[in-house]
Amino acid sequence: MPFARLAAATTPTRHIGLGLAAVGRPGYINLGRAEDLGADRSVEALRARTHELLDAAYAQGVRYFDTARSYGRAEEFLADWLSAHTDVSDVVIGSKWGYTYTADWSTEAEQHEVKDHSLATYDRQRAETDTLLGDRLDLYQIHSVTPDSPALTDRALHGRLAQEAADGLTIGFSTSGPAQADAIRAALKITVDGERLFRTVQSTYNALETSAGAALAEAHDAGLTVIVKEGMANGRLAGPDAPRPLREVAEETGLGADAVALALVLCRPWADVVLSGAATATQLTSNLHAAAVDLDEDQLGRLAALAEDPRAYWERRGQLPWH
Repeated sequence: MPFARLAAATTPTRHIGLGLAAVGRPGYINLGRAEDLGADRSVEALRARTHELLDAAYAQGVRYFDTARSYGRAEEFLADWLSAHTDVSDVVIGSKWGYTYTADWSTEAEQHEVKDHSLATYDRQRAETDTLLGDRLDLYQIHSVTPDSPALTDRALHGRLAQEAADGLTIGFSTSGPAQADAIRAALKITVDGERLFRTVQSTYNALETSAGAALAEAHDAGLTVIVKEGMANGRLAGPDAPRPLREVAEETGLGADAVALALVLCRPWADVVLSGAATATQLTSNLHAAAVDLDEDQLGRLAALAEDPRAYWERRGQLPWH
């Protein structure tokens, strides 16, 4: 399994990965993008930004890079970087299928992505990913599974994914929405010829949204690699947008609220990889300080009080503007 390479790494940041959702397309829902990216959102500007982040991440010990078909041209940007860095054979590459990017490189699009978990979409997007990433792809995940997703019941799709697994590709799924725990537990039950289909799960978990924690612990105990996304709650846990208790704990540690927010996730025993969604090299370096944060019981208790009702959290997330 490719994640064994992460476990064998010796850098303190081995459990932190870099996600490319914020830099592969001009529009996204993270707070502060106007300051982070500026006015130039051209393809070449974001290609350069992505490569700068990948360079900085690799230099600081990050070895997992996460992308998706719906992240604009993120797979293309990553493929370009890999082609220019043939010596980085120790990195692990994950991507996702199930959403199609539809914004045509605009921040003003009425709809930025369309979800479809059908076998036909899998076949199309698998071919597209293969054209860009080829044999550098280690992990392919179903993007944002919810309890009502047809991907949980489509036996033809399961058979196709099982064949990919037999050919050496790690198969996983990501989740979103207030019922993440239900989706995780349903996916854990899926087998093909008596073998568990999924080897990884990627879910949202952060100081504000903790509802998937118990299910992620179950997945970890079942042998799945757990990847945590949106540890910064799309920017709600960074800088001036961070809630007061988080900022107070950050002041006590001498580090940023972002580092403390990610450290809270890193200290969960079931969290194998925690993604940084940084849009700048400075943000990335600050995020990576999470590996040095040691939270005490009092600080953990104050941060635990930040958790929101998952329905309220996801309603708020759904209202964040693409910009």
